[in-house]
Amino acid sequence: MKPTRDLQKPELGARKPPTAPLDAGPVLGDPPASGRGLEMAGAALSLIWVLLILGYVLITPPGSDAQTFGLVMTLLMVFLPVALIWVVVTTLRSVRELRAEAARLQATVEAMRSSYVQAQAQAPQGGGIKPSVERKIDEIAAATKQAETVLATFTSRRDAGLTVPSADRKAALVKPVVDAGAEQPALALGTPAEDLRSPLTVADFVRALQFPETPDDREGFRALRLALEDRTVAKLIRAAQDVLTLLSQDGIYMDDLKPDLCQPELWRRFATGERGRSIAALGGIRDRTALALTAARMKADPVFRDAAHHFLRTFDKTFAAFEPNASDLELSELSDTRTSRAFMLFGRVTGTFD
Repeated sequence: MKPTRDLQKPELGARKPPTAPLDAGPVLGDPPASGRGLEMAGAALSLIWVLLILGYVLITPPGSDAQTFGLVMTLLMVFLPVALIWVVVTTLRSVRELRAEAARLQATVEAMRSSYVQAQAQAPQGGGIKPSVERKIDEIAAATKQAETVLATFTSRRDAGLTVPSADRKAALVKPVVDAGAEQPALALGTPAEDLRSPLTVADFVRALQFPETPDDREGFRALRLALEDRTVAKLIRAAQDVLTLLSQDGIYMDDLKPDLCQPELWRRFATGERGRSIAALGGIRDRTALALTAARMKADPVFRDAAHHFLRTFDKTFAAFEPNASDLELSELSDTRTSRAFMLFGRVTGTFD
């Protein structure tokens, strides 16, 4: 019985034996040719030069005035050319070794390429890519797809139902459903002004809860003015302004608090009424000083305590109306506002997340 193809595959990480031995010629196995010829030639030239100098010295008659000067010149003529000869010999030998090394590397590369081509030619159909390489490609593709999904989530801000891409006019709050049977008969005084006004947008709602950054923050004041025209949002704005002012008396500022990041899914669960430890991650304020000062004043100051509870109730009610119309990105932006940080702080102190 012939073995199946799966049994014939090599294990991952194991090196597959080559189908044929690598024939790189004598260049791979033999060391480079030695420079004995160059050294012998250099020695011969040096010996000849020394003999010529000795002959010149012997021929020169003794007692000559120029003999002292000639001795100095003789030493220079002996050693300088000999040194130059051996410099040339060493350079030529280094060049020859480099050429031999380059030849060996080229032969090795050629042998490896030949072996790879033979292995690919003898591999079964569809098995040209190694399993490890294929696995790496799949991981890169999966990571790229995941990155694109996350990028699309955090860069898309506009409502998909809008026909004009640049008009981000999605309403911030869900319009409450009015029970026609329980509603009192309206007086014939015309349409209220608040029904004629355009609804507050999500972007303006989030910007208003952040409050103006500086006295020159025109965008912040514009969003705050629009938010105060909405009765429901105006209640939250005033409640948040009251608690932020009271907290600043103890030196607690929301810009100094750095809450932990929280998943938008937890905010949605909070909006549906879930409480307790399952959503404890919403209380991302970990500043011990701010928590201790707030808790102490909650116990000692009844005005501060009433303002805090009123703020928590208003935030809870308004956020429940905001969550259905908000995307995950908009919920993340809301959680980073000063109003949301104050909610996290008071939620931790009052035990909302316990």
